[in-house]
Amino acid sequence: MEGSTPTTRVDVAIVGAGPIGLCFANALSRRGVSALLIDRQARASLEAPGSDGREIALTRASQQTLEALGVWPQIPAEERATMRAAKVFNGESLFAMQIAPRAGQDAELGCLVPNRVIRAAAFAALTDPAQGRAEVLWRCESEIETFAPSADDSSVEIRLAGGETVEAALLVAADSRFSTTRRAMGIPAHTYQHGQHMLVCRMHHEQAHDFSAWEWFGHGQTLALLPVDTHCSSVVLTLPPAQMDALMALPQADFDAEITRRFEGRLGAMTRAAEARRYPLVSVYAERFVGPRQALLGDAAVGMHPVTAHGFNLGLEGVRRLAGLIGDARAAGQDIGAPRLLARYQRQQRLATGPLFAATLAIVGLYTDERPPARLLRQAILRAGDAAWPVRRLIASHLMRSAS
Repeated sequence: MEGSTPTTRVDVAIVGAGPIGLCFANALSRRGVSALLIDRQARASLEAPGSDGREIALTRASQQTLEALGVWPQIPAEERATMRAAKVFNGESLFAMQIAPRAGQDAELGCLVPNRVIRAAAFAALTDPAQGRAEVLWRCESEIETFAPSADDSSVEIRLAGGETVEAALLVAADSRFSTTRRAMGIPAHTYQHGQHMLVCRMHHEQAHDFSAWEWFGHGQTLALLPVDTHCSSVVLTLPPAQMDALMALPQADFDAEITRRFEGRLGAMTRAAEARRYPLVSVYAERFVGPRQALLGDAAVGMHPVTAHGFNLGLEGVRRLAGLIGDARAAGQDIGAPRLLARYQRQQRLATGPLFAATLAIVGLYTDERPPARLLRQAILRAGDAAWPVRRLIASHLMRSAS
């Protein structure tokens, strides 16, 4: 590529300065690998992101990764809500299958942190001048116009909108499950349109809960209740779009009464504590996670349905895995974009994500099927518990394991 301005040379160019992109740049810089972050947002928006209503369930491994990156100390203690267990309900039954730490383990299953807080903490950790890391370059309010391999295949030559050229050993897409960079790489993705919208909203409730996360598969709806404080929880509700339209249009008093009704008053009257937000439910799994000097990270590789709350955690696993491989290669004087390195990342990350992605789709399929045989089957599965439902063990082990 030819340009009127000098070429910027970095080790890794990262598209997407969301929490995964920020953490990846952080992890690389700690291994002496230079990075450039490209994002359409202004830097001020990245530094102080607005609320999107979402609460992120963090596993122990994710907390350890964030600690190692200096992100965890940037999260105020009052923004960390303990999650002691998870309960799964079916329909109107009072019976719940429980996922909880086993005897001898810590008393917590994980914790919940608002997405906006994680984003702000990841930005603060990356820009903290006291950390002493390799330089991270920023190209905010920018996007990639074109990219292509260099003539000798030793790098990727990138042209940004505006004319700047960048040369990198590796180009990484971390720009959401709807990644335009992934499409430009020519990597197909299996996309599952679930035909429902998700509402997220913090609600106060009269009765205290026990800091368990609820997953409630009601008839014609899916509900979740994520503990924020003793008398406050984040409500997650999935409905068909038309029903969601009607709910969102209600005055607050009627909205509060409707949410209380949908939870059957199990925690008393509920009152909205924050603005309700809605999102279409789409799951994505890329056919490949790598290409020639290219890699996918976070939701660009695997966009999970929120029912098992593993999306961000799997993204952080990818950060730890890819940054570790790149850091080791740099320390050994090897090519950080070599096909063998990328193939190893892809193999390990697909093994880590594939079973959970398939299990999540199976859960979604079973628990949104309203035919009588499906209702009976899911009730039987809940009651059978650990002995008859390996998915439960898969999800619980992912929550409880530590980073290695």
